[in-house]
Amino acid sequence: MSLMKFLRKILVVFAVILLCTSCKYLPALSYNPWELIPIATDANLFDVAFSEQNPNHGWVVGSSSTLLETTDSGKSWETKALDLGEEKVRLASVSFSGSEGWVVGEPSVLLHTTDDGNSWTRIQLSSKLPGAPYKIVALEPQSAEMTTDIGAIYRTEDGGEHWKALVEEAVGVVRNVARSSEGEYMTVSAKGNFYSIWTPGSKAWEPHNRYSSKRLENMGFGEDGRLWMIARGGELRFSEPENPEEWSEAIKPEYTTSWGLLDLAYRTPEEIWVSGGSGNLVCSLDGGETWLKDKQVEDIPANFNRIKFINPEKGFILGQRGTLLRYTGQPSQAAV
Repeated sequence: MSLMKFLRKILVVFAVILLCTSCKYLPALSYNPWELIPIATDANLFDVAFSEQNPNHGWVVGSSSTLLETTDSGKSWETKALDLGEEKVRLASVSFSGSEGWVVGEPSVLLHTTDDGNSWTRIQLSSKLPGAPYKIVALEPQSAEMTTDIGAIYRTEDGGEHWKALVEEAVGVVRNVARSSEGEYMTVSAKGNFYSIWTPGSKAWEPHNRYSSKRLENMGFGEDGRLWMIARGGELRFSEPENPEEWSEAIKPEYTTSWGLLDLAYRTPEEIWVSGGSGNLVCSLDGGETWLKDKQVEDIPANFNRIKFINPEKGFILGQRGTLLRYTGQPSQAAV
């Protein structure tokens, strides 16, 4: 009996060794192009946008009514005071077209500026608005599109005084909303069970089942004609450029990490960055064929929730507890 137990232990040890030796460790990126920016807040950060009138002038929004302003292209940030009463406001999205900007947040906040953010006006929203404002996209002068956290889509042409519904029915509680440059929208359901797509002119969202048994984490539009999806367990898929209904085989950039991937952004049509929990940051320089790990940021004690490139030379990573990284394009030491 003791011999059998000994043999079982030997087999277990052998299996563990075999598993560890077969693990896929990503090669390290040869340099770190991201700089950790110190800011005077511990709020969670959600979105960033820059004025088209002055490309050095930008804004970051976050929890606890956080609105940060930069005038040096993101090298430093200062808190912009807002008078929003006693409400606990989560500012979720910011967008600019020219010098006109918009900010939306929960529970029901809409801010508007026409002077490059020197002053902000709060616009009252209807109490009948289905859901809370979730995403705002500035389009043309006095024009913007707003989505809510249950998938309602509205458009204004008069600076926010009136809004027209673009869909007849909401899609249900969502975990993310993405918009393409052509005006299409994509959402992932709150539980990650399915995703939906809306195209301009449609009266309703078109639902799609998830591709595998793993729940969806996030989805979006790529710069190479493909859609992308992130599923639980650090799994990526890309759609076929000519057929969005067809998806690639699952890609796991790094098998050894136990934390999930959260967001994906293209710097160029070939260069893709993916962020995750616990300072996890990987990139592909060949459109997703091979992957590298930025190991110089993995000691930053925060989840990297959002990556956003304003243009190929200007990008930011937003995370928990006031974590903000700026893309420099040059080797940089990440300070913790």
